[in-house]
Amino acid sequence: MAPPLLTLQDIDLTFGGDPVLEGAGFQVGPRERLCLVGRNGSGKSTLLKIAAGLIEPDRGERFVQPGVTIRYLPQEPDFTDFDDTLSYVAAGLGPGDDPHAARLMLEHLGLGGAEKPGSLSGGEARRCALARVLAPEPDILLLDEPTNHLDLPAIAWLENRLMAMGSAMVMISHDRAFLNNLSRATLWIDRGRVSRLDRGFGSFEAWRDETLEEEERERHKLDRRIVREEHWLRYGVTARRKRNVRRLDRLQELRRSKRDYRGPTGTVTMAAAAAEASGKLVIEAEHISKAWDGLQVVKDVSLRIARGDRLGIVGPNGAGKTTLLNLITGAEAPDSGKLRLGVNLEMVTLDQHRESLDDNETLRGALTEGRGDMVAVGGQQRHVISYMKDFLFSPEQAGTPLSALSGGERGRLMLARALARPSNLLVLDEPTNDLDLETLDLLQELLAAYEGTVLLVSHDRDFLDRVVTSVIHAEGDGRWVEYAGGYSDIAAQRPGGAEAGAASGKADKPPQPAAKTPPPSSPPSRRRMTYRDKHALETLPGKIAELEARIEAVEAELGRPGFYDEDPDRFHQLSETLAELSAELGEAEEKWLELELLKEELGD
Repeated sequence: MAPPLLTLQDIDLTFGGDPVLEGAGFQVGPRERLCLVGRNGSGKSTLLKIAAGLIEPDRGERFVQPGVTIRYLPQEPDFTDFDDTLSYVAAGLGPGDDPHAARLMLEHLGLGGAEKPGSLSGGEARRCALARVLAPEPDILLLDEPTNHLDLPAIAWLENRLMAMGSAMVMISHDRAFLNNLSRATLWIDRGRVSRLDRGFGSFEAWRDETLEEEERERHKLDRRIVREEHWLRYGVTARRKRNVRRLDRLQELRRSKRDYRGPTGTVTMAAAAAEASGKLVIEAEHISKAWDGLQVVKDVSLRIARGDRLGIVGPNGAGKTTLLNLITGAEAPDSGKLRLGVNLEMVTLDQHRESLDDNETLRGALTEGRGDMVAVGGQQRHVISYMKDFLFSPEQAGTPLSALSGGERGRLMLARALARPSNLLVLDEPTNDLDLETLDLLQELLAAYEGTVLLVSHDRDFLDRVVTSVIHAEGDGRWVEYAGGYSDIAAQRPGGAEAGAASGKADKPPQPAAKTPPPSSPPSRRRMTYRDKHALETLPGKIAELEARIEAVEAELGRPGFYDEDPDRFHQLSETLAELSAELGEAEEKWLELELLKEELGD
């Protein structure tokens, strides 16, 4: 087996307060494709910077095999001191690299090399940063959110490029489809430590849930042991003082373990404040068109959106997704055509660039709109601290200026503000940016249960497949066509798949009529509690109490002064009985915990 190219071992790092990393580490072997996952704020980006040699940890070791080349893609590239995109990309080449590789990679990514960094859009800046790390073809690629700001054709190109490369990779991404397609092993950072699963991201979530369930069972057992030791301490035989001291030490150790335990990071609590139902017809657009500076962005588009529909809008950057969204919601007037909005609409919008956030405002002020300490959530008043906790903000962050929030925290704040207002029409422009995977799961569940209508612009293929009922796709030259189903269903209905023709702006042949969305498959059957399970759950507490009483009686007998001298055979017999009873008690407690967890899971 080849030695690892990069090793991090026993990494500790604290930025004041609780440690960010505590004994963290991992190895990267030749050609390995690892995804690094964890909650926002768990230290993923920090650990990747340590791997890149950009941050020095408080403690631990970083070892790179001699001669190994590493390239790191940051979330926010720094173009300082570079006059154009070509000079920025060329600066990433090593002494032995092809000097023409920089320009060639820029051309692959749709840039000419003469662009000024200050004039780049978010997508262009991301493609330029990708060109800088891909052009040298290093031994190790460290990629922090490589798909951010990229459109779907660019993401598809990047996936194909990375699959063809021989570099080892460590990737951070919120794009499930990207991780599923590329990763071959998963690194999970949780409470400062890193666990490894030697399977791709597709297997991670089930493994994570099993790990946390096992941890919860161990916590239940620890609590039971503490109760048993405290009971023994109060009522045990005082004559066995040496054994008492040992058990007292054991109890203190159990208490320390409980006190020092750092549980999993809490989950976001999401609920959309519901308004009165809208009319059955929400939006009707007839032959609407819009052009900017002579460029046709929307051409003769007709749409009919009914209450409860979930419409996704997809296409390459610059195709006019936000313009189309503004047209059909009435935020912009079309050059031609007619728009009719339904009655009783209560619309809430989440904008793509978080432009409605004032960086000088505090978190408290952004949620309360500067009106005291209360937040109006669905017409009800809640204290701002309580509502902040629903979205994983600590009370200490109430006075934090918004400029100090991370991208993920700003995304959660925008969701908190949007979901507090009553609505029956949610307009979401790139809501998945910077959100961690667990928060995305909860947002998907919220949208699935939302009784109103959803309009969604997104480049996240998995998110679209899970949320929308139809997709309107940019065909080029201002043409937009609606397809039934999610993003992956476009491939079955559109010649050449979802990306064909979109990047070049050339329309393909007219698409086939939209196919009906297949009915969802039946969910996998879950285990049910049998009569035997229910009977065991009712009788086990009594059995456990009986075993504890028998153990206490045997311990009292064994602790009687002079008992061993009087009858050593009886002493040994009772010692064996005590071991058997203790084992039986452990099995009974474990069975009871298993059944209790099953009961909670099934809601019985």
